[in-house]
Amino acid sequence: MRAARLIKLVLLLQSRASMTGAELAARLEVSERTVARDVLALSEAGIPVYADRGRTGGYRLVGGYRTRLTGLGRTEAEALFLSGVPSALREMGLADAASAARLKVSAALLPELGDAPATAAQRFHLDAPGWWQPADPPPLLPAVAEAVWDDRRLTARYRRRDDAEVERELEPYGLVLKAGVWYLIARAVEPGRADGGPTPRVYRVDRFTAVTVGPTPFRRDETFDLPAFWDEHAERFARSLLKERVVLRLTPEGARRLPYLTERRAARDALAEAAPADAAGRITVTLPVESLDVAREQLLALGPEAEVLEPAELRERFAEAARRSAALYGVGG
Repeated sequence: MRAARLIKLVLLLQSRASMTGAELAARLEVSERTVARDVLALSEAGIPVYADRGRTGGYRLVGGYRTRLTGLGRTEAEALFLSGVPSALREMGLADAASAARLKVSAALLPELGDAPATAAQRFHLDAPGWWQPADPPPLLPAVAEAVWDDRRLTARYRRRDDAEVERELEPYGLVLKAGVWYLIARAVEPGRADGGPTPRVYRVDRFTAVTVGPTPFRRDETFDLPAFWDEHAERFARSLLKERVVLRLTPEGARRLPYLTERRAARDALAEAAPADAAGRITVTLPVESLDVAREQLLALGPEAEVLEPAELRERFAEAARRSAALYGVGG
């Protein structure tokens, strides 16, 4: 446990010019006294850690010292080579840089870990696009990715859903690959505002028709959390589509399958709020759906495990489907 903490301490000091005892203690989740003892142990082992005294002092490595990554175990090494998504890196124009980085890390591994890249790559692969979806990347993605990496503003022409084109100056905060579609999270620049513009918005990269990356960087909001922003956006977007409500009576099997056929969070919420089951074990739920047409396509897959109670229009559609199926198979004739 202590050996792993000492390695982490050295790597933290490699990544920063200097860190205070309090900063190191917070990152290592130990006391400042433990940090002081660890620094002493590193010095005795020949690692050139220097302590700057005084109120503004801290710890730093002397003379540009660097350590090889010999502290990596097999599981850590294999996990490292799973962290990249080859197809995404290729689409962003970063395949060569990623390859060079993997080679450098491979060279730093202990000899007995030399097969870690191959064992990981041959056992796990991420295929991001959905089935039957085109995998061609947006042609302007490399330029957008360049702006994201360098924190540079870009001027873009964007085709909206109504096919009208608008021009925006954007501060690009991050890229997200969702089901084969690339999205840019960016803040539109509003002249005269000290903070640049409003809350970041989401843009589909394949709707950009022109992109020009500016020469100067913008000041990124360091509090912005891309994964948290995307999770909140995705949930809000999914719920915004659920504008209709249907009432269903479900068998236990229908209740089990419902989250796999409809919007998962909405289905689970509906099931959690269901009234107690009747004598036959069936429950009644009120389910938010995108539209009656979508509900019909999704819920027909449940067959006899679901009965539509409301609205009457959708119930009649299911009754008609049942009549047609019965006639097709010669039932009740």
